[in-house]
Formats: sequence, structure tokens, C-alpha cells
Amino acid sequence: MKYLIVGLGNIGAEYDATRHNIGFDVADAFVIKHGGNFQQDRLAFVANVKWKGKQFIVIKPTTYMNLSGKALKYWMDKEKITIENVLVIVDDLALPIEALRLRPGGSDAGHNGLRDIQATLGTNQYPRLRFGIGNNFPKGRQVDFVLGKWTSQEFPVIREKILKSIDIIESFATQGMAQTMNTFNK
Repeated sequence: MKYLIVGLGNIGAEYDATRHNIGFDVADAFVIKHGGNFQQDRLAFVANVKWKGKQFIVIKPTTYMNLSGKALKYWMDKEKITIENVLVIVDDLALPIEALRLRPGGSDAGHNGLRDIQATLGTNQYPRLRFGIGNNFPKGRQVDFVLGKWTSQEFPVIREKILKSIDIIESFATQGMAQTMNTFNK
């Protein structure tokens, strides 16, 4: 059984450890835990990890956030992975910093990466793990907030949520969407 795990983010040192790149951070942590490593390949950094009889193709698109769909579709087709076995990890302003939400589909909620994936796939029905980043920013400063780095006060919560995200990815592959949502969406 093959799974495509897609961590959304932007390439470049200026985006490292920013709220918008949490998808990359979760992908990195998952691959490190399972002894893999990323190699640059077509449209993405790619890692191949095996765990409990499952194969995970983990990608961090190099297309920048706004063209994430191109990389996702290429690797989905190349590896012959069904849409139900794709999991997109994305930052979410609408969720408080403590929250993680697994969903089988839904709107792009104004997120450019999700909007591009939806346009590329022709559907909004693909699994995603929404990683809450909060919305603690002054009016008109959303871009600065999203592209800003985590504060020292936020780090402990973020570290804990990254570990929980790994558990969610593993459960998604072994228990399925419904059971994983029941377990983790509290």
C-alpha cells in the first residue's frame, strides 16, 4: 500500500521555520523518525519511507506554495497513488495554534496552496491535515504573520503538534481516515 504525504511550504532559507512552512517541518520530522532522507527530484524534494508494510512517498514541493498542485499531481501519477491515499499537510490561520484537524476534503479557505491543488486535481475532495497557526496579528499584517517565524512561547506547542502530526500520518495509513479523525479530531 502506497501513500503520498505532501508537506506544503516554500523553498529557500528565508522561509525556514516560518508558520507557512509547517508542512515541510512535519514532512521532515516524519522522514527523520522513519530513517529516510530527502533527495531533490522532479518538482520536489522526495523521500521514500517504509513502515509497517506501507510505503510512503513524502514530498516537499519545490514549486513554491502557489503551484503546489503541479508537484502533487506529478508524484501522484508517477507513483500511481489514489487520491484517498494522499495526505496534504498545510498551515491554517482559521485554527488556533493548539489545534490539528484531519479532513477528507473541503474548501481551500483562501489558502493558495490548497487552491492550486484543487484546481489541478479538479476536486476539493482530498485528505488534508490542517495545522493551526492561530491568527494573532494586527489588521492588514496577515502576510507578515504567516511568513513570520514561531515565537519562543509557541515552540513547545509546535514541537508537540509536530509529533502528534506524525502519529496522525501513521494512523491515517494503518487505521484509515474515519478512525483517525475519531481519535485525533478532539
